[in-house]
Amino acid sequence: MGRLWRATINSWNGFRVAFRSEAAFRQELAVFIPAVPLAFVVAEEGWKRLALIGVLVLVMIVELLNTAIEKLADRVNLKIDPQIGHVKDVGSSAVLLVLIIAGAAWLLALGERLGLL
Repeated sequence: MGRLWRATINSWNGFRVAFRSEAAFRQELAVFIPAVPLAFVVAEEGWKRLALIGVLVLVMIVELLNTAIEKLADRVNLKIDPQIGHVKDVGSSAVLLVLIIAGAAWLLALGERLGLL
């Protein structure tokens, strides 16, 4: 039980670090908070609600991983290094792809709800 408690504390600390240091994470969290109740308005079926909320959680997960990569890369080398720049760009690309998926899911659900599809 002690290991689980320590892991929970470490996870909470990770959220705090990301929240304090990453504007993108704060923006994604600001979208997530009102989107959770909105998912219950937009989608009538439970699995669709879960999907709408899940894609937003996925965005935050990928953002947290990207933040970890960036912070580790900065710790390894603060000089401008093209290879580290490429690593950071790949992480950023992962965030972009998951944002596209999340946006598409929400647009599809909204279009369906409004009778446009």
